[in-house]
Amino acid sequence: MRKALLTIYFLFQCASAQHTHTGIDRKISFPDIKGYKTLSCDLHTHTVFSDGSVWPSIRVAEANKDGLDAIAVTEHIEYQSYKEDIPHPDRNRSYDLTKKYAKGSDLMVIAGTEITKKMPPGHANAIFVKDVNKIMNDDYMKSYEAARKQGAFTFWNHPHWIGQRKDASVKVFDEVEELINKRLLHGIEVTNERTYSDQAIQAALDHDLTMIGTSDVHDLVDWDYKIPEGGHRPVTLVFSKRKNLKDLKRSLFQGRTVVWYNNILIGKNEWMTPLINASLTIDSVGFYKNYELGIVKIRNHSDARFILKNKSIYDFYQHSDLIEIQPHSVKQLAVVSGKNISSFDLEFEVLNAVIAPSTHPVKIFKIRDVGTVELKSVKF
Repeated sequence: MRKALLTIYFLFQCASAQHTHTGIDRKISFPDIKGYKTLSCDLHTHTVFSDGSVWPSIRVAEANKDGLDAIAVTEHIEYQSYKEDIPHPDRNRSYDLTKKYAKGSDLMVIAGTEITKKMPPGHANAIFVKDVNKIMNDDYMKSYEAARKQGAFTFWNHPHWIGQRKDASVKVFDEVEELINKRLLHGIEVTNERTYSDQAIQAALDHDLTMIGTSDVHDLVDWDYKIPEGGHRPVTLVFSKRKNLKDLKRSLFQGRTVVWYNNILIGKNEWMTPLINASLTIDSVGFYKNYELGIVKIRNHSDARFILKNKSIYDFYQHSDLIEIQPHSVKQLAVVSGKNISSFDLEFEVLNAVIAPSTHPVKIFKIRDVGTVELKSVKF
């Protein structure tokens, strides 16, 4: 009896410790932008049905813990690492199981596959497919054409991967350019797993490809991205009219994305600017009359930790030119604005956001009527 009680006590302590260790709010949260819902999506995942280490039920559980809106099941079409142990001639089996396990949750599951060829053209994910078996072909062009016939959105996977590009450079080969020109390739991974590529970002801009960021998870997502320690999986934020697969697919074809990778936001400026504007808003303003300081509070509505570089003509009483705003928090800035200034602009370069190689977007806060709210005391 005593041994049983000790066992129960030990299990309780382990469970408590685990709860404490993983008791963070890990659900990915970014605000909607004007006219669109912001959907968090991981469009590149693997299970034991290709070369991953987990059963599809784990991928669903992880996605639900992370608060994802959608995941794509993208097993390698050309090989199965565990074929002797898990033979499955039907290449749709992984998707069928994943969809079954997601039933009853808000998670959308997208059917897909990874067309796995040597470089060029390399690997690519075809998602929103109807039958993976019909895409399997030794001729890469026939695989892409079969995917298009099924209405697939296809994107170039990890073009900078050192497994196929030893110098990690991105080269748009003639074969890849042909796929783009034939509208057989629609997007490109600018981040994959724990890697990032400025050259992939430039290729997306040069060829009008949708920017994608994925986990390409093979093991447990908590292990790969240290989520219990506060990390996050890379995701593609897709701006969709509604939360359904039809609108999600349309949004990807129209390039309405921003990637969130290692706290860095990556995307085209036309979508980055609305996301930053929705994420960072003025919470309150006032004037500390006795000390002639403008007090501005900025609220961060997102999971991103924003790093802002001051580009305006005003200094701050408490901060240097670098300002950090933690996720879902309010930052107070004491602006050395002068007692006669009731309205002014604060301009920042957003250093944790990228709209082109070595190029960061600008966020301008228009501060108005500061003098109408007189503050008698301010906590510094």
